[in-house]
Amino acid sequence: MTLIDTHSDTHPEIHSDTLFTGYRLGDLTVPNRVVMAPMSRVRAAAGGLATPSMATYYAQRATAGLIVSEGVQPSLIGQSNPGTPGLHTDEQVASWRPVTAAVHANGGRIFAQIMHGGRVSHPDTNGLVPVGPSAVPAVGEVFTPTGPQPAPMPRALETAEVPEHAQSYAAAARRAVDAGFDGVELHGANGYLISQFLSSNANLRTDRYGGSVANRVRFAVEAVEATIDAVGAARTGIRLSPGGTFWGVEEKDVPELYAVLLGELARLEPAYVHLEATAEDEILVALRRAWPGALIMNPVLPMGARRAERPDAERWLGLGADLISFGRAFIANPDLVERLRAGLPLAAEDAETYFQGGDAGYVTYPAYQHAA
Repeated sequence: MTLIDTHSDTHPEIHSDTLFTGYRLGDLTVPNRVVMAPMSRVRAAAGGLATPSMATYYAQRATAGLIVSEGVQPSLIGQSNPGTPGLHTDEQVASWRPVTAAVHANGGRIFAQIMHGGRVSHPDTNGLVPVGPSAVPAVGEVFTPTGPQPAPMPRALETAEVPEHAQSYAAAARRAVDAGFDGVELHGANGYLISQFLSSNANLRTDRYGGSVANRVRFAVEAVEATIDAVGAARTGIRLSPGGTFWGVEEKDVPELYAVLLGELARLEPAYVHLEATAEDEILVALRRAWPGALIMNPVLPMGARRAERPDAERWLGLGADLISFGRAFIANPDLVERLRAGLPLAAEDAETYFQGGDAGYVTYPAYQHAA
């Protein structure tokens, strides 16, 4: 479950307006560089269906240059958490259409984040034994319908099975476009399936998908390539967390691993790469220099001590990022773009409502109320 970026409530005066200038991202012209980061809110209906409240939630935040949805499972076995939406049935596709229509009616743009949980799942959630690169369980507890439980032992995928899981991202991408999404972001971060293949301790394979750096990036590249074949490069992005240790993953040789991965991705020309601030600045800046395409930067540690604020955005724009993603700041501030632009105070979000379900703490945060 991913919540991004919490801290303070006002912004000092900033000297640059780059954050509020337009940008060409794939085939989209976005009016500003503010991206709503993907955040799981576990409010889907039974069967992984999107809901009217989800349409309201995303439409309220449509002034973002781009919205990236919560993680959406591409298959039943890809479901990580209870209460999350899917894009693997016709009914799910139909349920998303009012959501994307509401965002577009408010002038916004929205990509679906496609998230395969891999080993970060539980049979109590979807009735299936989780799968992963190797029979190595995630570290810690995973979410289930009855509360957190120890992460179960996953089944290692056979070599012949791996491509079908890469293809599941592409199948979900086709459904996303059919549902009205402007594109998709593959969740390659935070210890989920793509991240597990990149890992040096979750991936102990000795076939073409494990061992060397070239082999460990193969699944990510095949998933992106399949998605681009399905919906086009301009509709495809990927999110990565270099050096991140979510759910116990480790990555040896982070600079080399991500330099090789970005080199492979560069030939595919996806719309963007979305990086999290999970490594030292020196590594991230080097990756920015190595990546020739558009870069979205999530400028503070995901799920860390504070949320991203405008100074963080300005700093990373200065370091070469093209767009900046904000997570938790968007929860209580549906008008975040205007608050950042005008230097207005940011409301604090109620952490108790992150995952509790219902409309409270979801669609109940107001826009800034100016004094009469």
